[in-house]
Amino acid sequence: MRAIVVRRFGDPDVLGLEEWPQPAAGPGEVVVRLRAVGVNPVEAYIRSGGYAILPTLPYVPGTDGAGTVEAVGEGVRRLKVGDRVYVHAPGGTYAQAVAVPEGRAWPLPETLTYEQGAAVGVPYLTAHRALFTVGGAKSGEWCLVHGASGAVGVAAVQMAVAAGMRVLATASTPAGRRQALADGAEAAFDHGEAEAIRAATDGRGVDLVLEMAAHRSLGMDLGLLAPGGRVVVVGSRAPVEIVPRALMQVEGSVRAVLLHRATPAEYEAAHRAVTAGLRGGVLRPAVDRVLPLARAPEAHAAVLADGKVGKIVLDPDADA
Repeated sequence: MRAIVVRRFGDPDVLGLEEWPQPAAGPGEVVVRLRAVGVNPVEAYIRSGGYAILPTLPYVPGTDGAGTVEAVGEGVRRLKVGDRVYVHAPGGTYAQAVAVPEGRAWPLPETLTYEQGAAVGVPYLTAHRALFTVGGAKSGEWCLVHGASGAVGVAAVQMAVAAGMRVLATASTPAGRRQALADGAEAAFDHGEAEAIRAATDGRGVDLVLEMAAHRSLGMDLGLLAPGGRVVVVGSRAPVEIVPRALMQVEGSVRAVLLHRATPAEYEAAHRAVTAGLRGGVLRPAVDRVLPLARAPEAHAAVLADGKVGKIVLDPDADA
C-alpha cells in the first residue's frame, strides 16, 4: 500500500511517499481502509524532531482518518467488516490502511463525508477534554475560544454551544469569524480585541478560555477572566511571560490539556459524546482543503499557518 514514511527528522520534505507493508488485524484490532486522513499540528512538531517524545525511525505519521472496516481480529465485538468509521489511531494513518485497537475506531454517520470523518479524532477529543475534563465547563458560563476557525476551535465552539455555554470566539480572518458565528458563537473578534470581548460580557469577563496559542494571548486572557475563571492551554509555540497579579485578583487558574494523557475510560467517554453529537447533527466537522497524500509536505506547512477554516485532509488514493 502507499504511505508517507519518515526516515529522518527534519523539514517537511522528509515526508516521502513509499510502498509500505499492508497492516493485519491482531487480537482486538480492526484494519480500516482509509478514504481520508487528517493532518494535525503535533504531527509537524514530531516530524521536525523537536517534540518531547519521538517515534522510532522509520515511521508512518498520523493519528486521524476515516474509512471502512476491512478486517477484524479475534475478540472484536462492536465493529464488523464494511462499517464506516472514524479513527484516532496510535499512529500510522498517513496511508491507505491502518490497524487500530477496536476502541480507537468509532461509527461515522452516513450524513458525514469521509473527509469530515478525518476531521473528528484529535480536534473533537481535544476539545471535549479541554472543555469538560480539564476546564470544568458548565451551562450558562461565558466561554472564549481562541483560534475558533482551526480544527480544534471549530470543535470547541460547537461543543460549548451544545452544552449551553455562551460562546465568544476569535479568528484571524473574516472567513474564520464567519465560521465561528455559523457554529453558534454569539460574537467573533480578531485575536487582540480584549476590550470588545469584555464588553460583550457586559464587563463581567469570561469563565473559561480555550487558548490555542498561549505564547501570543495568555497575558491578555488573564485580564479577561471573571472571578474564578479558568484558562485551558491547548497549544503554545514559545515561552510566555505573565503577570500573576491578574490571576490573583480574580482567584483564577491556568490549566493545560494534553490529549494522550487521557485514560481509556476518558477516551471512551469522549468518543461516546462525540459520536452522539455527530449523529444528532450538533457537531459538524469543517474541512479547509483536501490534498493528495503525496502532498503531505505542503499539508505540514499549511497546518502551522494562520487563516485555516477547519481541518487539512489528505486523500490517500488521489494522484499527486
